[in-house]
Amino acid sequence: MINSPRARSGRAETERGSAAGEGNWTKAGRASVEFVVTHTPEGTETIEAFFARLAESLQRDAVTVLGMMIYGYVSAHPAAQRALRATFGEVRWPITWVEGASCDGRPLAGAQVLAVRDGIRVERVVLGGHVVGTVWDDGAARHCLLGGLGPVAVTMDRPAQTQQVFATLDAALDLAGFALGDVVRTWFFNDDILAWYDAFNRVRSAFYAPVKFRTGTLPASTGVAGRNPAGAATAVAAWAVRPYGEAARVVDVPSPLQCPASAYGSAFSRAVEIDSAGVRRLLVSGTASIEPGGKTVWQGDVAKQIELTMEVVGAILRSRGMTFADVTRANAYCKQPKFFAAFRTWQAAHGAEALPAVPIHCDICRDDLLFEIELDAVRANLG
Repeated sequence: MINSPRARSGRAETERGSAAGEGNWTKAGRASVEFVVTHTPEGTETIEAFFARLAESLQRDAVTVLGMMIYGYVSAHPAAQRALRATFGEVRWPITWVEGASCDGRPLAGAQVLAVRDGIRVERVVLGGHVVGTVWDDGAARHCLLGGLGPVAVTMDRPAQTQQVFATLDAALDLAGFALGDVVRTWFFNDDILAWYDAFNRVRSAFYAPVKFRTGTLPASTGVAGRNPAGAATAVAAWAVRPYGEAARVVDVPSPLQCPASAYGSAFSRAVEIDSAGVRRLLVSGTASIEPGGKTVWQGDVAKQIELTMEVVGAILRSRGMTFADVTRANAYCKQPKFFAAFRTWQAAHGAEALPAVPIHCDICRDDLLFEIELDAVRANLG
């Protein structure tokens, strides 16, 4: 669902967690206040069975859902909405739905749920009559997860819609008690991205130009193709952080094997790290087969592109004392569905079968890029 401030009114509502649960805890994830449940379809299960199984896995322990990202065909959206309501009742958290198609022809590719343990107070951010965000506190910083943001008018041209989306983002952050400079991670799912990615970058760069970001540089980000049920040019999600003094910090993490994305006109950082409440959360941007000078390499060879991509991501992880075993969430974006098999081959060859990657079929921001991955990793901060 795309949420926009059709009415500029909004509010924040406080609640303590309703049911959801432990799900896919990882060893690294246990150190953090929040955790991620990754859910992908099994066998021939229906959309209704998919969400029922998700709810069952969440109910193993009482937690509060912060937000969901759901990947699947736009045509599956009405059935998914009905299944969500039937399973969870009133949905009181932001949902970002994108296509995000599956790599095996099933209606859904997967879902990711960010949640916190029950008892932690959260505030829901309501804008234009929709829940567009959740705010929570880990003791060292306040966090805000926004999702499903879109333009007011989908009939405008794509750059104008993008300008409206940034205005929506700004309004939601302000309502939640944050500023644009607090944003550390964004996701942009752009309909037909290859037709207008340069124009999108110009709008984004102009909007960011006067902003002083907390990291001292730009947010980490993903920008890939993805239609949405509203027919908007883009669907957006974001994570913002506001530390309490020196109790927490957010820093830019450069890529040891790639140049900054800003060197070729893309306004995002390779990765950021949130160091808060004794935990380091590394958020790695969408990463692909790009050499240090900014050019695509291994054109036409998906196995080589995957190898280089994972080498680059591995170097970012190692630079922060982490490995693929610390990964808590990942998306594997494949230009063709068959390319996910090549990623599975890479996983098997590197002992990384447990990497919780959702396989997603979509275009990437360059026509010659065949594969891209984004991921988050978490590790306790031992000082």
